[in-house]
Amino acid sequence: MTTDTPTDLSALSAALPGIDLIAAPPAYLEEPRGRFHGRAMALARPRGTAEVARIVTHAAATGLPLIPYGGGTGLVSGQVAPEGRPPLLVSLERMTAIREIHAEEALMTVEAGAILQSVQEAAEGAGMLFPLSLASQGTARIGGLLACNAGGVNVLRYGNARDLCLGIEAVLPDGSVFNGLKRLYKDNTGYDLRNLLIGAEGTLGIITAATLKLVPRPAALATAIFVVPDPAAALHLLGLARARMAGQLSAFELISGQGLDFLAEALPDLRRPFVDAPGWMVLVELGLVAGIDGNAALESLFEAGAGEGWVTDGVIAASQAQRQDFWSVREHIPEANRRIGSVSSHDIAVPVSRIPDFIAEGAALVAGLGDGSMRLNCFGHMGDGNLHYNVFPGAGRARSDYDDLRGTVKRAIHDLVHAYGGSVSAEHGIGRLKVEDLERYGDPAKLAAMRAIKAALDPAGIMNPGAVLRQG
Repeated sequence: MTTDTPTDLSALSAALPGIDLIAAPPAYLEEPRGRFHGRAMALARPRGTAEVARIVTHAAATGLPLIPYGGGTGLVSGQVAPEGRPPLLVSLERMTAIREIHAEEALMTVEAGAILQSVQEAAEGAGMLFPLSLASQGTARIGGLLACNAGGVNVLRYGNARDLCLGIEAVLPDGSVFNGLKRLYKDNTGYDLRNLLIGAEGTLGIITAATLKLVPRPAALATAIFVVPDPAAALHLLGLARARMAGQLSAFELISGQGLDFLAEALPDLRRPFVDAPGWMVLVELGLVAGIDGNAALESLFEAGAGEGWVTDGVIAASQAQRQDFWSVREHIPEANRRIGSVSSHDIAVPVSRIPDFIAEGAALVAGLGDGSMRLNCFGHMGDGNLHYNVFPGAGRARSDYDDLRGTVKRAIHDLVHAYGGSVSAEHGIGRLKVEDLERYGDPAKLAAMRAIKAALDPAGIMNPGAVLRQG
């Protein structure tokens, strides 16, 4: 599927002796949902920051476009270029070292190719916790997670990837190395290049290493699934949980009955908490300090919520295995969605207090599109306002039946999100998929500043061209 010739790869190898360069395997040219297929002249697998710098220096001199490649888990085509000059993919998969851990300083420094799960395990080995957690943690790499400012299920308590990073090492578009791996919690020495590179999706440089914040491991975890009458009741329960748990609330996930129905249809062997799917549920997890009885705290929350009519049923995990079963339900919803096949998927955020109204208005909007047969699966991180708001074919129908509606559905949902003061890209980034959305809904002053920054740092336009900002 690559468009390069052996001569192209041979010439590049001659220009970059000692660097591992191969024809890009097909797996690197397709994003996880299979909707976008890219091209590449080659795949580079540097062994360290110095080799990344050599690659970028050569690209800057020759105008060769580069796409930094992490775990390939992104869903907005940030790692796949279907148009333009075939780029050189720069995979950080060989740069996986845990360089150092300082438990007494609550930090660790890792290379950008380190897999998130490996970082979590290294932190655990030091008696600490790296709290970034998401479904793809077995394949997602730290550099890509920072480049997209990933969120996950613990944002409510610990923040996004940006909030968990103290320092960055990166190769800038001219090939120079930004040595920003400081072990400092306070450093007000000019512009914050760390936060500029985080979330830039590889358009301003290639992150090669990062200093990450660690937190103490909770003394215990307590987890429950509560049935709620509707999202408004879930919102009230969230407020009650925050008030009672005093900073120990780690996750508050909203799950719809449609999500459980899809699990039953697509993954029938997966253990589910209820035989008959209720309309709405919340998955609640507490990370506890020593001396707190988590199950008692959840029982008290249930009783108080039930007294207000906000909770009607529930199950508190009685073991680690049952806790894992609860999380398995939440983490497999995206896989079930993929197997069903969406008409249009939306990674959005709205102000937390407006979630119930948005869900109700959005459901009415979807019901009024086409012949009214489409199904809606809304789930996500209610504690931080991030919803995965996905529209699917009617029962027994294929998503191809709705090809003529896909653009209409996306535009209608995104217009509604914008009207609610929300974001059409909550945690997956802009990539190439949402460039037009950013132009439509983005603040003009912000867009102008972004274009000026891009032009100043990457005047040749070689860094992930076409991602985030339209090329040319």
